[in-house]
Amino acid sequence: MAFLSKVDPALRQAYDETHYDVYTDPPLTLKIGLHHPVLQALHAAYRVSSSTFLSASNPFSQPLSDTENLLRQARLADELRSQGTIFIAALGRHPSNQWPPEPSFLALGLPLEGGKMLGHRYDQNAIVCAAEDAVPRLVLLR
Repeated sequence: MAFLSKVDPALRQAYDETHYDVYTDPPLTLKIGLHHPVLQALHAAYRVSSSTFLSASNPFSQPLSDTENLLRQARLADELRSQGTIFIAALGRHPSNQWPPEPSFLALGLPLEGGKMLGHRYDQNAIVCAAEDAVPRLVLLR
């Protein structure tokens, strides 16, 4: 049975086009479907086979205030820390600037199922996961 997403096709396209910026040194910009050698190097350096880009901001793509989003991100950071997950501050931004940039994290070693669980917990439409091949893939959650 095929998965029929509740995510509007235009919103899905926006997710596909988004630049997923990770605040490493040097900064890293992930794009859906494109192998990134720096991400592969991060996986090797931290001895992980996957990573997940996720946010707690703007549940179901409904804008919240900066304060509300910061509180949600702080709760997500606390949860990742409590799990012993290494994570790096990040930002999801669409190149058209039609949507405000969204604070996010790249969680190193967080497997797909763990990322999905957190995405559901924080009412997200999607997360971005990369396996050993270091190719970010959009994963719709609804």
